[in-house]
Amino acid sequence: MNKKSLLALALLAAAGLSQAQAQDTLKKIKDSGSVTMGVRESSGALSYTLGDGKYVGYHVEICQKVLADVQKTLGLAKLDVKYQPVTSQNRIPLVQNGTVDIECGSTTNNAARQKDVAFAVTTFVEEVRIAVKGSSGITSIAQLNGKNVATTTGTTSVQLLRKHERATGVDFKEVFGKDHADSFLLLESGRADAFVMDGAILAGNIAKAKTPADFKIVGEVLSVEPIAIMIRKDDPAFKKVVDDSIIAQMKSGDIAKTWSKWFEQPIPPTNTKVGMPANENTKNAWAHPNDKPAEDYAKK
Repeated sequence: MNKKSLLALALLAAAGLSQAQAQDTLKKIKDSGSVTMGVRESSGALSYTLGDGKYVGYHVEICQKVLADVQKTLGLAKLDVKYQPVTSQNRIPLVQNGTVDIECGSTTNNAARQKDVAFAVTTFVEEVRIAVKGSSGITSIAQLNGKNVATTTGTTSVQLLRKHERATGVDFKEVFGKDHADSFLLLESGRADAFVMDGAILAGNIAKAKTPADFKIVGEVLSVEPIAIMIRKDDPAFKKVVDDSIIAQMKSGDIAKTWSKWFEQPIPPTNTKVGMPANENTKNAWAHPNDKPAEDYAKK
């Protein structure tokens, strides 16, 4: 074998080793004594910031419990949890490149994303809806004709709106927010007539508005989507620890209590209620843990 062939083989071996190390999240956590959780700054009660580097919410709390179980599994006396804010645009690349080990925001599990990342078992089944000002009179998709519709860059909500059978012939203009809080501000300030997004995110942002009573969630359900915690692809050992922890939370009833805490009780910083009980699809996902993509829900 000549030198070039040997060099090529060595490079391939090194690349394979590097890839294996990147995908061995448990080893990475054990060796460093730290883990990085991807969090959102304004994903309703799922994941949001209170400022000063503090992040809270339904998915944040579930992930904190998962990481406590990871710590036990690895036999670590201490585990340093670092919080990394992510956006709809950068969340997948940051998981792929190893910056974020576990993403605990508001990410839909779908077939396209499963090619790049993996998902834990579904913790919430979302319904994509439309938020408007109550004074607008808008109650359906058809009334969005000629209107400005806000959505968040890097999300799929407006695509879903365009594909909906009742959107045929409805001509609206998209306006983009850099994150969910920015998109809601477009609605609040009158620069948008509607904001299309996951119902939980809409409800969470309405709850934090200056005058929550001014807003309504209306119209047809545009899509039913499984929301899950995201991890790196091809890392079965880490996925098993994450799934086992979440399934234990489901079986014990702890996940239902976590839901109630964030969606049915007053939450910080304003101590207002989102007021959203878990829907039947979500309860079914808790009763029958699975990591099926959104496409499986669309088949029903």
